[in-house]
Amino acid sequence: MTSDAPTRNDKRTIFGWAMYDWANSAYITIFGAVIGAFFTGTIMTGETYFGLSGEALFAILIGIGSIILLLAMPILGAVADYTDAKRRFLRNFAFVGAAFAIVIAFIPDGQVMLFLIVVVVSQFGFVAANVFYDGFLPEIATDDTIDQVSSKGFALGYLGGGLYLLFALVLILLSSDDPGATLNETFAARIAIFGSGVWWVVFSLFSLARLPADGQGGSKRSLRDYASIGFSRTLDTTKKLRQFPQLLLFILAFIVYNSGIGTVIAVSGPYAEDTLGLELETIAMAFLIVQFIAVGGAFMFGALAKRIGPKRSVLISLVVWLGVAVMAYFLPEGGSTGFLALAAVIGFVLGGVQALSRSLYGTMIPEEASAEFFGFYSVFSKLSGIGPLMFGIVSATTGSGRTAILSVALFFIVGFVMLARVNVDEARASRDQWDFENA
Repeated sequence: MTSDAPTRNDKRTIFGWAMYDWANSAYITIFGAVIGAFFTGTIMTGETYFGLSGEALFAILIGIGSIILLLAMPILGAVADYTDAKRRFLRNFAFVGAAFAIVIAFIPDGQVMLFLIVVVVSQFGFVAANVFYDGFLPEIATDDTIDQVSSKGFALGYLGGGLYLLFALVLILLSSDDPGATLNETFAARIAIFGSGVWWVVFSLFSLARLPADGQGGSKRSLRDYASIGFSRTLDTTKKLRQFPQLLLFILAFIVYNSGIGTVIAVSGPYAEDTLGLELETIAMAFLIVQFIAVGGAFMFGALAKRIGPKRSVLISLVVWLGVAVMAYFLPEGGSTGFLALAAVIGFVLGGVQALSRSLYGTMIPEEASAEFFGFYSVFSKLSGIGPLMFGIVSATTGSGRTAILSVALFFIVGFVMLARVNVDEARASRDQWDFENA
């Protein structure tokens, strides 16, 4: 696959880039709507495993996996910048993630650790691919269009993920509660998981054909040499961040509030199944609501950012996210109406906060190291590890998923305060002061 040299604001390139969000969103939607609940309701054949409930175990393992990813992704981003090979890295990690997503569907009941290991590897592919996907953003858009381009990616992602989830929901609704039936609920869930990996591969190929071709930067070296380059560049950039306090403050604020968002996404399925006692059909319906409302939410917040700026728009969304965490604590057991209503609220703010955070960050970083910087960003934007880990620990310590979900409110409060102190203009002005001559 080859492509002409990138042209900023080129419609074909932007559409191709945004379609990768369409490609991988089928998997991440199924991850939230089906995989978590499938783990607690099917793979977990007992009430506890090593003394932990299903939702606590799932959250802790996902959190630990995410922290490991945090250490690896910036290094991969630095290597991608050095080799000028974003598209190749995107392709390879996307296919790894999709392949392991397909494997999830074949894991037998009761194989708890095998299931969790395969899920973590699939998540590794998902998050790693997004480092290079996000790294394209500053190259294909300009400062005046980056908010809208970022929002378009998320909007197409929510639309694609929503359409696939609709198929999965129909399949689950047509399935039988009888374990002996040909299409029972467990088999329907396995088909949905399997199909999300296939969807990911097929539409990734479409996207990759329209992305800018890799350049010739950097000579071919050994894996050890690339690792050394990645570590040294990442360490050097981390040290330099101290000289740019506004960018550093934004990164810290993003880490905090997005940990809360990542937790809500990661544990909603297990929380609904384990704590609220809801059926898989209801959980899938809630995620379907989130997907389609988030399409409009992404565009509406993109328009709002034009009027009041991306920072203020994100601050507004964080107030709503705080309300979501508090309302989730009070949801009655077995009550689906409140859960579905909360899903609608989440859908409205989810698209806005993700799209605007990404584009705001993209206007603050030096273009020549975009993949390296998005290595930090992508880990937290797709699966923040601190939040799920905290949720799992609180749930295991207190024995209550409700207390754990309420603890997530802390991330939104602290994140709001930190983001409010960021001087966006100063951060944008400072990006021209970065020195990469020794990189």
